[in-house]
Amino acid sequence: MTALAPGLQAYFTDRLIGQRAASPNTIAAYKLTFRLLLAFASNRTGKAPAALEIADLDAPLVAAFLDHLEHERRNSPATRNNRLAAIHSLFGYLALHHPEHAATIQRVLAIPPKRTERNLVTYLTDPEVDALLNACDQTTWTGRRDHAMFALTIQAGLRISELAGLTCQDITLAAGANVHTVGKGRKERRTPLVPTTKAVLKAWLGERAGAPTDPLFPTITGRRLSRDAIERRLAHHVVIAAASCPSLRAKRVTMHTLRHTAAMRLLLAGNDVTVIALWLGHEQISTTNIYLHADMTHKQQAIDRTRPLTATPGRYQPPDSLLAFLESL
Repeated sequence: MTALAPGLQAYFTDRLIGQRAASPNTIAAYKLTFRLLLAFASNRTGKAPAALEIADLDAPLVAAFLDHLEHERRNSPATRNNRLAAIHSLFGYLALHHPEHAATIQRVLAIPPKRTERNLVTYLTDPEVDALLNACDQTTWTGRRDHAMFALTIQAGLRISELAGLTCQDITLAAGANVHTVGKGRKERRTPLVPTTKAVLKAWLGERAGAPTDPLFPTITGRRLSRDAIERRLAHHVVIAAASCPSLRAKRVTMHTLRHTAAMRLLLAGNDVTVIALWLGHEQISTTNIYLHADMTHKQQAIDRTRPLTATPGRYQPPDSLLAFLESL
């Protein structure tokens, strides 16, 4: 066995789990990154993954792997950067334990992330939200489950990982009704529930009739819904909703779109961005500022408050021949 294999194993057991106490989501994301990287390197070098050396994962191979992610696997630049961050983390750990490979490691650590476009967030309007919720066939058990699941997400702005991890005991319907979640970085938060969402969840919990630690939104066999299953249920209902609300056809609707919808509804209701950051569980206010860019209402209000300039209209005329020369360039 080469130095890479035990180094990678120690990175997960000692660094991520032992020292950083990384969350299961982080472990899963890093595990997938290195499964892809090792398979790519094995195919390139002809070596089995356990036989790969640290020197085999040099900067040209890692760069080729990142290109492979974008052009062959069709990953977004953001996903590429996340994979690169995992690789940088591993190589930073290897640098401490294998200084003999310092040159190779430093070249990999020097690979920069790719700049990404910051697109405006996609969110649903009130008619689109109504169409989506109405698309859930509430004469069926799965339809009632999906209706409750989407209604909660749209109101509370949950991440898909938070939604999938909910148990029956995470919903409080007494005075001060709220949903308890554990988000990124194991940060706990409680999000208030409005009366309509409270009524939907009360009916669902009455029908669900599960133990406190059972999944809040299970499969028909009682197991926890996976993220992929939740996204498939949403895509199914979006197709149905688009028949009555054609504007949905022009939008790529995911569970994160429903989280964006919750944020935009709070913003349009006049809430401060700091309140929205707390509601969504954002670590930095800058993360929440993306919603300010997407909201045309606030921008229009800013224009309406602006007084017209009193300057006389006209074209600038340079007062000097040298300035006129510079102006003509």
